[in-house]
Amino acid sequence: MSVNLSPEIIRLLLVLAATIAAHFIARRALQHAEIIAARTENVWDDSLIAAARRPLPVLIWLAGISFALHLIHRQTGEQLLEYIPPARDIGVVVCSAWFLFKLIRELANNVIAAGAQKGQEIDRSTVDALSKVSRIVVVMVTVLAVMQTLGFSISGLLAFGGMGGIAVGFAAKDLLANFFGGLMIHLDRPFNVGETVRSPDKQIEGKVEHIGWRQTRIRSTNMTLIYVPNALFTANVVENPSRMSHRRIRETIGLRYDDLDKMSSIVEEVKSMLSNHPQLDPGQDMFVAFDQFADSSLNFIIQAFCKTTNLAQFHAIKQEVLLNVSGIIAKHGAEIAFPTRTLYLNQPAA
Repeated sequence: MSVNLSPEIIRLLLVLAATIAAHFIARRALQHAEIIAARTENVWDDSLIAAARRPLPVLIWLAGISFALHLIHRQTGEQLLEYIPPARDIGVVVCSAWFLFKLIRELANNVIAAGAQKGQEIDRSTVDALSKVSRIVVVMVTVLAVMQTLGFSISGLLAFGGMGGIAVGFAAKDLLANFFGGLMIHLDRPFNVGETVRSPDKQIEGKVEHIGWRQTRIRSTNMTLIYVPNALFTANVVENPSRMSHRRIRETIGLRYDDLDKMSSIVEEVKSMLSNHPQLDPGQDMFVAFDQFADSSLNFIIQAFCKTTNLAQFHAIKQEVLLNVSGIIAKHGAEIAFPTRTLYLNQPAA
């Protein structure tokens, strides 16, 4: 028994078959491309394939179904099917945004993973910041494209948004200042998560735990958590001790006035000791010199720079240097001065 199919049904079946075939081909192509991309070190191909794995099949079925509904509308004239073209366009925009979202996320994760695998230092804060900014841009463009598809005037919307942006800018001045402060931190990178920062102007010191868009979390030296608005870092001086190249030893040591004749030899021997110390850098500004006649002592100053920046090692080296200086002073028969006062009394005439 033969079945007679109308040309319309045949077209619909052909569209369905073409959609299924396109879905199958796209899926196999992505699988094959994924195998090839796994052999390369480029992070872009892996990210593109991972990002397209789900949006591409949805886009293929969206195109196939919308074309089939278009054929039905042409034959039946159903008014409800007139909304298929704008719905299809919105679906294409959403699928494109979905793909871009996944691409941004996959690319960020792959960049960090590739850097860790190669032993390279990757700034996670910068990667995360760029990822967030890119996703915000995708959302804004997607919303504008959908509104344009629905028939809204984008030019009027942008003009209204410009005036509204000015009003919002005045109302949320501090919020915007913190946002752009966070943006400058991510771009200029004066510090990263895990580094120690210090702001002498605001008496803030501690280790950075998180850099957000509005505020930065800092764990202070007494282990309390400080929430610092990002605008503060653009208006105040910020020191980053984690990036110092050396740690400085600078001390003033006083001798008794009775040891003035021994000062020169003590200074020379201390200078020699510093120059030959294995943990001090002779290429930096190192000196030992008689400094001043103080109230109760003859002061000489020493300055040297340790090669290490580790705080515990620095204090161990500083302790050794100071003990060596004390030994040199004792070796020359001199003594370290302490505050004293001499009282002279006039004797009455006999």
